[in-house]
Amino acid sequence: MKQNVVSGIALSILGVIEHVGLAVITVATVIAGAGEVAIMVDAGRVALADLLLLFLYLEILAMVGLYYQSGKLPVRFPIYIAIVALARYLVLDMKNLDEWRLLGVAVAILALALAVLVIRYGHTRFPYGDGE
Repeated sequence: MKQNVVSGIALSILGVIEHVGLAVITVATVIAGAGEVAIMVDAGRVALADLLLLFLYLEILAMVGLYYQSGKLPVRFPIYIAIVALARYLVLDMKNLDEWRLLGVAVAILALALAVLVIRYGHTRFPYGDGE
């Protein structure tokens, strides 16, 4: 009985820490996105790298929202974020990359895309039960 009480208290504390962390991530992402929009307005132009960065911020917010909605962290969202981050890296540093680094980033994007396909196939072929 005493262990159940301790477990309940520990889970409550972890839940509070989790919600505080998600709130910090949300606020920091909104502030960073607003700062990026302000930079674009000041510059008077929008570049592809700016749009990709805003897309990263939106993906992070969508991931937090989905976590609140379902109570689960979707594995695919961080992979999508990584793919966009690598694409942004390619766009920003295309002229400074040697062939091997360019090939490495391209292979990393391909590997992440294949990981998403495997995960999606696994979810459709072997779906979770209601309690999982």
